[in-house]
Amino acid sequence: MTTVLIADDQPLQRFGFRMLLESQDDMTVLDEAANGTEAVRTAADLRPDVVLMDVRMPGMDGIEATRRITASGDRTRVLILTTFDLDEYAYAGLRAGASGFLVKDAQPEDLLSGIRAVASGDAVVAPGLTRRLLDAYVHHLPAGTPEAAAPDPRLAGLTDRELEILTVLGKGWTNTEIATRLHLAESTVKTHVGRVLAKTGSRDRVQAVICAYETGLVQP
Repeated sequence: MTTVLIADDQPLQRFGFRMLLESQDDMTVLDEAANGTEAVRTAADLRPDVVLMDVRMPGMDGIEATRRITASGDRTRVLILTTFDLDEYAYAGLRAGASGFLVKDAQPEDLLSGIRAVASGDAVVAPGLTRRLLDAYVHHLPAGTPEAAAPDPRLAGLTDRELEILTVLGKGWTNTEIATRLHLAESTVKTHVGRVLAKTGSRDRVQAVICAYETGLVQP
């Protein structure tokens, strides 16, 4: 059973999300929060699997709430909700530690599958879309080159193959594409990706993509 906390300042929006989620046999809504402060406090108390986090809320916004929840070290993951014309919020949410983001007018089945993906440790955002988002806001990232990336402590423990895997993750390759292009079994790719996530301290695939950009392994 996937447990969810809904954080949104609109009561009708929260009601709609709750109705949808509780119609599923494998999901339950633990509670609701009307702002970021409530979301942080309730997440700490209830430790849900996923927080469905709105960005714009009164008081503490969803970005700061995401940062505090993910910094706590709990297993709770955050799925950011945004709109097409506010992509900078989605970027900020990912940087704050969110496991992905969805547009608020997404189809119900996309929201449900997104919550399941986040709960299982996967990234919600398609790798290519994540790359385009980072490209659009690359001015927020530190300038770097592949040569300068080597001393970064997140890369120190990676083997040559793992560095290669992290690089292609940053380029938006899926596991299937990695397996095909690098002539590896897909199960082997999954093993490599898991090790890359663990060694770089990345919570999920989205965070690994950000790591690849920040360390200069991938250039826009």
